Amino acid sequence: MNTTNSLIASADWFPLVLSLKVAAVATLLALVAGVALGWVFARKRFPGHTVLEAVFMLPLVLPPTVIGYAILVAAGRRSPLGSWLREHFDYSIIFSWHGAVVASAVVALPLVLKSASAAFAGVDRSLEAAASTLRQSPFSVFLRVTLPLAWPGILAGTLLAFARAMGEFGASLMVAGSIPQQTQTLSMAIYDAVQAGHDDLALLLVVVTSLLSVTVLVLSNRFFSLR
Repeated sequence: MNTTNSLIASADWFPLVLSLKVAAVATLLALVAGVALGWVFARKRFPGHTVLEAVFMLPLVLPPTVIGYAILVAAGRRSPLGSWLREHFDYSIIFSWHGAVVASAVVALPLVLKSASAAFAGVDRSLEAAASTLRQSPFSVFLRVTLPLAWPGILAGTLLAFARAMGEFGASLMVAGSIPQQTQTLSMAIYDAVQAGHDDLALLLVVVTSLLSVTVLVLSNRFFSLR
């Protein structure tokens, strides 16, 4: 017991704090984009609809290193976007915690998108039509009728996205690196602890990660049951 308490007291909890911050920001970005895209794919039909939806779902099946490489190509220092940001703002997402946010948001987006799309597809359109007859604008109908009815499903997907963002490793490692006290998330800290032979620390971090993941999954299942 004394050994465990000593390990807890001496452990560096920066990776846990950073992981929570990265996951929270990434989940917020994924939520906004996922709800918008989910509504479009659930309610609109246009040429290339299926192909475009499949493109947004790719992070579910592609290796994380592929996602990381794609982000480097799109926003790295040698890319047009990366060069523009560096020239005008002296800013780069590479090797910063913002890069971890971008990587985590990309891999988490499909979970929100799919849940939101299914939730919007399950909303009773007659209720929306009834609200429209009361001189409600389409945006007002969305906020007051569609979104509340779809919210349990969206929230369940959002919780899964948060868990996915918390556990992100490969893409974040390529984009943000594993710099102690700067970009080292919980997953990277576990990997580094194992590589350094600090098995006790690695086990402690694994237990913390597992407890957080179980909590999120339990909450997600509860919201799925409300759908």
